[in-house]
Amino acid sequence: MRTRTGKTEDDPIGPSAEEAAPAAPAPRSPGVAVLTRLLVVLAVLAVAGGGIWLVTRAATPAASPTTTEIPALQVKAADVRPGSVAPAGGAVAGGAEQQTSPQQARSTGPATLSQWATQVAAATGVPARALQAYGNAELAMRADQPGCKISWATLAGIGRIESNHGQYAGAVLGADGRPSKPIIGVPLDGSAGVQAIGDTDGGRYDGDAGVDRAVGPMQFIPGTWRKWASDGNGDGLGDPQQIDDAALAAARYLCAGGRDMAGPGGWWAGILSYNNSTEYAQKVFGLADGYAKAAQPVRKQG
Repeated sequence: MRTRTGKTEDDPIGPSAEEAAPAAPAPRSPGVAVLTRLLVVLAVLAVAGGGIWLVTRAATPAASPTTTEIPALQVKAADVRPGSVAPAGGAVAGGAEQQTSPQQARSTGPATLSQWATQVAAATGVPARALQAYGNAELAMRADQPGCKISWATLAGIGRIESNHGQYAGAVLGADGRPSKPIIGVPLDGSAGVQAIGDTDGGRYDGDAGVDRAVGPMQFIPGTWRKWASDGNGDGLGDPQQIDDAALAAARYLCAGGRDMAGPGGWWAGILSYNNSTEYAQKVFGLADGYAKAAQPVRKQG
């Protein structure tokens, strides 16, 4: 086995006679000396340049494959005619017979939202941390725009399609609500099946100064995020990668213009404004309806 010095364990530890008394170096010509100094200078510049490149890369989000390819393809579109009906989760929840709303759990204190999320996670398969974000967004909108009636289940349907609730491409949603690695979509450069959207953020959110890319668990285009940026976790910042912020921004976007997300017309209009695709809306419908119905048996635990 070789040690880190390159010697084998059987090599003598001390220097040999030749190593102890090295021969005097042969004189070098001036040309060789100049060449040596030049090579040293070039090596230093190369290392410095490499250091600058690493710092720049570390400070800029790395672009990843689009989050709409894999999560969305795994979801089956519901066989429902657009505008005909809203999903079960589209109606405001919280009645005595249907305690699926986080408002019911939140009534006894902030900690119970986490308890509600844990119970609903077991019933739906949606990560509890993501459910906290969706539930918190519903609560915030109940207070700010009660006429919208946005449901946590609808937000969960969108979150599932866009990023598998912040878990796309092996990401793990942390306790702080941020994925373990930024979720960034493909370049929106007008290529086949992709909308053309020029850069609007200088690469600040998506790491691409050429064209825009959708970012975060709810896949906001940077220009749209600037308009709807929200602070869902109360830290004074709006971060599209943070799921509380992103879920609240999505809820505000869906409720724009006084839209009623509990009725068929308002619900479909809202989802199609998020992504103008009937198949996309049908997938969100199926997910939202399924999540709300699966959560119906959940009861608050004091």
